[in-house]
Amino acid sequence: MDKKVVIITGSSSGIGLATAELFSKNGYKVYGLARRKASSDLFTSIECDILDFNKVKSVIDDIYSKEKRIDILINNAGMGISGAVEYIDSSDLDKTFDLNVKALIMVTRFTLPYLRESKGLIISTSSVASVISIPYQSTYSATKAAIESFSFALQNEVKEFGVRVVCVRPGDTKTSFTDNRVKTEVENDFYKDKITHSVKKMEKDERNGKDPLTVSKVMLKVSKKKHPKLVYVVGIEYKLVCILEKILPLRLLNYIVGKIYR
Repeated sequence: MDKKVVIITGSSSGIGLATAELFSKNGYKVYGLARRKASSDLFTSIECDILDFNKVKSVIDDIYSKEKRIDILINNAGMGISGAVEYIDSSDLDKTFDLNVKALIMVTRFTLPYLRESKGLIISTSSVASVISIPYQSTYSATKAAIESFSFALQNEVKEFGVRVVCVRPGDTKTSFTDNRVKTEVENDFYKDKITHSVKKMEKDERNGKDPLTVSKVMLKVSKKKHPKLVYVVGIEYKLVCILEKILPLRLLNYIVGKIYR
């Protein structure tokens, strides 16, 4: 039987790289798309900016032409941005939504005809921030909420074709994502101390967070399920956080989050 074919975006580092290598080691044929090629010989790394939609479509079509199948799409590419809403630059706002949301939707759109044929699977990297919105990460939180909203709607559109749609919610994860985050900073800013304290705490948690392989293992497990759930949360502590989101009054939950990131 031919190997199942997997396409992973944002595969040059962090969760994307760990996932590409793990799937390859487990018998999948993996194609990774990223702005720069990955330093790994375990999978086929393709230099492709996923914001270049013409290039993305061409690459996906070429993969199908070569392999005659695409079974799994893992939407992993993304970026972070921090700072007060009052000072977010519109170009940074556009950049974040374009990469985290628009590109994800377009890559999914280009891959869907082949996934419909294979009765395939779409996995998108979400975040606990999709349901627990973090102060001074409002834009990032909003993009992750948008990913889940899109995914839930998509599942109802494609389930009759046998295509499954899943979101994986990591919490704090130790990757280069932390150092690559865009920071909105303003001199003599009213929010300055609050922003600095909040972002430092967030970055400390991320640097002490889970290995990206932890997230990859969840994705691999999902890939083997015939009837996966819509959402998988990575880590018992974050599962508890997401449970609290369902049972606590929203005002109380938001107050607690605010206290944590003061």
